[in-house]
Amino acid sequence: MTTSFPVTKTGLRFGLATALVGCLALALIAGPGRAADDPVLAKVNGAEIKKSDVAMAEEELGPSLAQMDPATKEENVLSFLIDMKIVGKAAEDKKVADGEEFKKRLAFARNRLLMDSLLAGEGKAATTPDAMKKVYEEASKQITGEQEVRARHILVETEDEAKAVKAELDKGADFAELAKKKSKDPGSADGGDLGFFTKEQMVPEFSAVAFALEPGKISDPVKSQFGWHVIKVEEKRSRKAPDFEQVKAQIEQYVTRKAQADYVAKLRAEAKVERLDQPADAAKDAKPADAAKPSDAKPSDSKMAPPAKK
Repeated sequence: MTTSFPVTKTGLRFGLATALVGCLALALIAGPGRAADDPVLAKVNGAEIKKSDVAMAEEELGPSLAQMDPATKEENVLSFLIDMKIVGKAAEDKKVADGEEFKKRLAFARNRLLMDSLLAGEGKAATTPDAMKKVYEEASKQITGEQEVRARHILVETEDEAKAVKAELDKGADFAELAKKKSKDPGSADGGDLGFFTKEQMVPEFSAVAFALEPGKISDPVKSQFGWHVIKVEEKRSRKAPDFEQVKAQIEQYVTRKAQADYVAKLRAEAKVERLDQPADAAKDAKPADAAKPSDAKPSDSKMAPPAKK
């Protein structure tokens, strides 16, 4: 959640109200905490606010409270929850909950929370050690043996600049030092070092030259969409799969999302869905929303498919 949450002496402003509706509603499905670990921090007209309420609100608000120290964070959230209890009671007295707009929003929030809760359970149940190991082994087979290159490059605007750079290198200039001075690439501070990469991780023009060069060799100027490159290959190797622990979190995310997407697809196949806003054929082909769809890419390495580099 990215809402901004300004702080005042009396607590978080009432702009938090909408943001906290969701996290308070989560209490309906989260279940009660253990009393010994969940002390009551405040009472508002007899209604309790527990430590778990504050913790849940903090978790929901996330980055918006990241800059606060723990004590300040808890104080501000607790202060706001007190205000919200008071204002919520006033809203009840004014029969705000009887309004049609409120009922629609409450129904939407309830359905969303039900969906999120059920899918979270399906995802958790799917992430067994055996399932995660199987995904890891399948991805590892695709990775092992693929060639990787480690190269440096110097990136400049024009072909003439690139030719001048190549001439300096031919005369014995140090590639890394020249990259620091001449290259416009953000990685120039590292001497133009791009680390190890596979062919698909670079733009085609760059990859074609880099993978054709032998270690220690320097290319002639190469043009790409980013400008003109002079490339030096440092090493070549056969790619190895990363250790399971390196990609465990990404595998868990993949297995979770796939299980959720499969579950939604199963329920959709069993449901009678009538789309009245489009022709029948188009409605038949409609796919579930992206919210329940996993990433198409399986875990591949510790970097997890970085974008094409310059």
